[in-house]
Amino acid sequence: MSSFGVVLLHTTSSAFRAEKVVAKARLVGKLIPTPREFSSDCGIALRFDWGQVEQVRASLTSERVEVAGIHPL
Repeated sequence: MSSFGVVLLHTTSSAFRAEKVVAKARLVGKLIPTPREFSSDCGIALRFDWGQVEQVRASLTSERVEVAGIHPL
């Protein structure tokens, strides 16, 4: 199993917002270029520790951040 996951987003502004939401939830996330194996409307993705996938998903959902997908990296 992968140690990291990636959140794909529709816009650059959503990517920056997702980073803030994850940080506010005291989770670690880092903006990275969207990996080639994933297509996305936006060239930026949020990388995070895959062990925290449910917490990341819950924090983004509660703050109404629209994501294009969440995948293991």
